[in-house]
Amino acid sequence: MARIFMGGDHAGTDLRAHLKQTLTEWGHEVVDLGTSGHESVDYPDYAVAVGEHVARGEGVGLLVCGTGIGVDMAANKIQGVRSAHVSDCYSARMSRAHNDANVLCLGGRVVGEGLADLILKVWLDTPFEGGRHQRRVDKINALDAKRK
Repeated sequence: MARIFMGGDHAGTDLRAHLKQTLTEWGHEVVDLGTSGHESVDYPDYAVAVGEHVARGEGVGLLVCGTGIGVDMAANKIQGVRSAHVSDCYSARMSRAHNDANVLCLGGRVVGEGLADLILKVWLDTPFEGGRHQRRVDKINALDAKRK
């Protein structure tokens, strides 16, 4: 089972709480980095907190904000993070199989609980294919290194 670092802003609180329960039922270790309330907070703070754990290789990440876009943009600024904003199962599968995404971003105001469960299951169950895709991931990682 996976170790999953999760976080997000006030708009993602309800979906994150649902997904935390789902992941726990599936047997995963969940580290919830917040927020736990509905008061307005800044999503980049939570994207950074999750992304730093992922970049250190401690597990994978799950971020939820209103649309999933903001946390995705913020997380992708962290060297070593390959974040994917996803709202369907096909994109979830391809983000792992072809891009080796290590952070999944969902929109709490866009994706319902049932679809979010399916997306998360597909994303967690899909291995990276490597092969020709490894060369592309290596190029993404090289771009990351240039930002230092």
